Amino acid sequence: MSKTIKVSTIINAPLKTVWNEVSRLENHTNWMNDAEKIDFLSDNSSGISAKMKVLTVVGPIKLYDYMTVTEWVEEKTIAVDHVGIVTGKGKFILEEIDNNNTKFNWEETLKFPIYLGGFIGEFFGAPVLKLIWRKNLKNLKEIFLFLLILQSPILNIFLVRDGI
Repeated sequence: MSKTIKVSTIINAPLKTVWNEVSRLENHTNWMNDAEKIDFLSDNSSGISAKMKVLTVVGPIKLYDYMTVTEWVEEKTIAVDHVGIVTGKGKFILEEIDNNNTKFNWEETLKFPIYLGGFIGEFFGAPVLKLIWRKNLKNLKEIFLFLLILQSPILNIFLVRDGI
């Protein structure tokens, strides 16, 4: 048995801008609290068949998550197969709401091994992972908020005034 976890958020940025960040898999450690380090195991670091080894930390549990990108649709979808200790499938789906807002949907269906509690680990781990991934999406939103602030005309007035 496996457990499906879904989280989503609205990011105040155009679809293309969000895609440009999310499609840079090497940057996921910038906004994913549970992804400590990403090593690529393939020649490509994006697109279908990209392979990664991700050092994942959730509380006291530290493990390598091996993933292969199985779907890559520009400005739309990135899907992976988890083939390490925890197995399953994950998917990011981006939806343009309007010219300045993008919906980010994240879905993971994971299966825990017996020594991580199997079905019981999935049952109790799912709410924890959901909280972590909601925080991850909040972190991602903050990246775009920061970029928006940097592009603010008001900020530019202060920077010019202060000679920066």
